[in-house]
Amino acid sequence: MILNISGVVLLGVIVFLFFRKDGLKASHCIVVTLFGFYLASTNIAPSITAGGESLASLLGGIKF
Repeated sequence: MILNISGVVLLGVIVFLFFRKDGLKASHCIVVTLFGFYLASTNIAPSITAGGESLASLLGGIKF
């Protein structure tokens, strides 16, 4: 649950930075958001979630 919230916040910050700095238009933000919602309701959503969890586990295991 915490990973989902952190991921959403991180992606939101990235989209906000693209919007402010790289000329991302509001219409692009809307399309990307809608794509994410529709993608979450498809059969591939569990695979995307598992991939995200694997990546988070990999990054969490890195020792500095």
